[in-house]
Amino acid sequence: CLDDYDPHSMPVETAKAFIKDYLTPVNTTERLNIRASLGRVLAADIVSPLNVPAFNNSAMDGFAFSAAQYFGGALKIVGTAFAGKPFIGNVGTGECVRIMTGAVLPVGCDAVVVQERVTVNDNAITFSDSPKTGANVRYAGDDLKANQVVFKAGHLVKPADLGLLASLGFAEVLVYRQLKVAFFSTGDELISVGKPLLEGQIYDSNRYTLYGMLARMNVEIIDMGVVRDDPVALENALIEASNKADVILTSGGVSVGEADYMKMLLEKLGEVLFWKIAMKPGRPLAFGRVGNAHYFGLPGNPVAVMVTFYQFVREAMLVLMGQTEPKALPLLKVMCAAPIKKMAGRTEFQRGILHLENGDWVVKPIGNQSSGVLSSMSEANCFIVLATDVGNIEAGAEVQVQLFEGVI
Repeated sequence: CLDDYDPHSMPVETAKAFIKDYLTPVNTTERLNIRASLGRVLAADIVSPLNVPAFNNSAMDGFAFSAAQYFGGALKIVGTAFAGKPFIGNVGTGECVRIMTGAVLPVGCDAVVVQERVTVNDNAITFSDSPKTGANVRYAGDDLKANQVVFKAGHLVKPADLGLLASLGFAEVLVYRQLKVAFFSTGDELISVGKPLLEGQIYDSNRYTLYGMLARMNVEIIDMGVVRDDPVALENALIEASNKADVILTSGGVSVGEADYMKMLLEKLGEVLFWKIAMKPGRPLAFGRVGNAHYFGLPGNPVAVMVTFYQFVREAMLVLMGQTEPKALPLLKVMCAAPIKKMAGRTEFQRGILHLENGDWVVKPIGNQSSGVLSSMSEANCFIVLATDVGNIEAGAEVQVQLFEGVI
């Protein structure tokens, strides 16, 4: 279909690069308990105050001894080392200590033989395979060394990072303040849920999908509802949003043929570029500023809202939150189980279902790829990403996919 293709539209990667160059991240900071820092961006380097582990210790349950001084025969058990309760004393030649995982390696020991490889007789052990020096030992500083930079400023705190911070003794960290995002839908035909529909009206779904995507990014969410297609109401909404938020998201009102109130108001209130992006779905997109707030004008079609959010807004917001090098969504190569019709000259994000078939991961496109069919986003679990220069795809061809889960 050629009715939504414009040869003069901007390539996806060009638009992403332009947006990135235009962003001004937040710089206000606050100190938070490490649990509250999850999903926030560090505003200062985290430097390890100690070695991790802090001492040489056993990686297994077994028996600690000196491999360098072992020349065969039985080893006498002279004590036990528990995690948190070290063995006191030296271990001499011909001796060993029963040791638990995590326990301090006793003085005179340089290896651990695992208990499954040992025969115990009359308070002595024998084994056939002699471990080498360093076997099953975790040395001090193996994980992290004192004064090592663990995380640089600009790092987005993930669940694993909380445990690492705790292992270093940090109770609080310095992070950038939470990004504030205001959003509203435009259109006289839209009505909020919970109210009866009149002829020609539809329920506003975009605010709910936007809320869900924003909630996963750990930002402060400001839902401003539905704003009717009235220049005064729209201007007031934009001014209010720019006074409250760092980012403004709107859905609807930026396509060719729609009421041009938004374009007129954005030119009046800020600096905004209207683009036609060489992609499907999500061709219409506006980006710029309203006052001091960054502005994204997303399409009105529900699927196009989600596609443009994940392909443009998500990464831009990570930069605005203070992350220095946001990771792009990973692309995985898999076999396509069905043919796909696609014209070269634009990037397409088709919805698909990634699944195991005879031990291999394959993807099958959803039947109805219309940008108004929101149910397809609930049915699908990935985007099939078809690059600009790609044309029709035959069944069995290799394609790239982006998974929905684990995006943030």
